[in-house]
Amino acid sequence: MKTERPYIKAQITSKAEKAVKRGHPWVYGEEITSLSGDVSDGDIVDVFAGNSWQGSGFYNSNSKITIRIFSRNSNDVFDHEFWKRRIAYAVSYRKTVMPGEDFRSCRLIHGEADQMPGLTVDRYEDLISVEIASMGMEKIRPVIYKALREVLEEQGVHIQGIYERNEISLRTKEGLGLYKGWYDDGLPHADSPVTTITENGIKYMVDVENGQKTGFFLDQKYNRKAAARIAQGKTVLDCFTHTGSFGLNAAAAGAAHVTSVDISDTAIKMAHDNAVLNGLEDKIIYECADVFEYLTKLKEQKRRDFDYIILDPPAFTKSRDTVGSAGRGYKEINLKAMQLLPRGGYLATCSCSHFMTEELFEKAVSGAAFDAGRSLRQIEKRTQAPDHPILWNVPETYYLKFYIFQVF
Repeated sequence: MKTERPYIKAQITSKAEKAVKRGHPWVYGEEITSLSGDVSDGDIVDVFAGNSWQGSGFYNSNSKITIRIFSRNSNDVFDHEFWKRRIAYAVSYRKTVMPGEDFRSCRLIHGEADQMPGLTVDRYEDLISVEIASMGMEKIRPVIYKALREVLEEQGVHIQGIYERNEISLRTKEGLGLYKGWYDDGLPHADSPVTTITENGIKYMVDVENGQKTGFFLDQKYNRKAAARIAQGKTVLDCFTHTGSFGLNAAAAGAAHVTSVDISDTAIKMAHDNAVLNGLEDKIIYECADVFEYLTKLKEQKRRDFDYIILDPPAFTKSRDTVGSAGRGYKEINLKAMQLLPRGGYLATCSCSHFMTEELFEKAVSGAAFDAGRSLRQIEKRTQAPDHPILWNVPETYYLKFYIFQVF
């Protein structure tokens, strides 16, 4: 270290040191061997391996991930200007990888991938939706929000409010309360939490108060465009449609007809409203049903109505403990889809769980093809949009696997 720093020192094990030196930002509780003094949850600590300073991070004894490292420069001073620079760097990256219209609705900050652990910030036109999942970020949120406003204003983006979606169960593991609502910073905010965004030329109503996650699944943006490229003239079954995005992209690209299915009647209503918004309601039928049961019924009826099936299920696993059952679920849903397709039909399929690794997901899909007596011709292999960046030294940032196949 070049200078003495005013933070409690946390000594870590040699195992943790190896991970930290490879660039991983997490230190688990059992990897901390000692603290040089008393530290409050959410405070910043300096991480040491022997006499070697490794970085600075947020400490939280409530969390299994007890230290989240966010700085590896011993000269950093964690004031307003530091966080403003960090946010400006993240926003500048988005303007590069999500140019033009795409920047108007995108993820501005993606937690550890932007060295801001536990912080998710999404932009939906002039509304900002935020989710905080770490004690350290919670404690400095006024600083973060002020810096965020300043950076966006300097970019010519005049936001109408910051809506906090701090209601995820992960917060309880961090010792944080659950709440949602407009951030009251003394400035006026939008009258409504609902706004309209445009993605791939498709308009969507986004509800930052009640929509999934922070309001909309932005990570599939370019996968929807890829799926739509082969939709012209096809009869499409869009499974787990949620707000209707894959089906709407397919319909707009010239699909002969689309059937979109979701178990949530609320999602189906919003999807239909989005179809009306885009003048596509005559090309799409919406069905409120359990997708597994729906596909089973089609098979029992020996129907072959579709030559293109899109599977965009929710995460079947959110922990290592349930990876086995999740793998069986992915295999089953893909098997059912393949059995319904004619030879030469098309399948788009994905998994949005980090724990369902690329290898495990491919094993489930290839196993489904074997059981169905089908072969798969890969058309595309994709992942999450670049506003949800993947750090190769942090495997947890890679979660979305997306494939398009011809099935024969």
